[in-house]
Amino acid sequence: MEEQEFYGKNLMKDKLPEISKEKQKLFSRIKRLGGQIGAVERAVSEGDECADILMLLAAIRGGVNSLMAEILEDHIRLHITHPERGPESPEELTEDLISLVRAYLK
Repeated sequence: MEEQEFYGKNLMKDKLPEISKEKQKLFSRIKRLGGQIGAVERAVSEGDECADILMLLAAIRGGVNSLMAEILEDHIRLHITHPERGPESPEELTEDLISLVRAYLK
């Protein structure tokens, strides 16, 4: 029975794709944001000063903006510089990019 479990674990491990360095960086940013949100939650529950909480929130906003910029850049590189990867026409890609940039700049 143990051999099957061990073999099953190896089989599952073999099926999991290796995460690229770029994706690892994104996951690190996301985890960091989660920690920052936890810090805000603790600060509010402990009654910290408003200015301190606002500084924490500003750091979160900066982190989210940075994450959005990175993902937007990846999207542009993937779909704009390699249009053969998707079924969209150049016009559809352009409209998609415009809507993403507008959402990013809000």
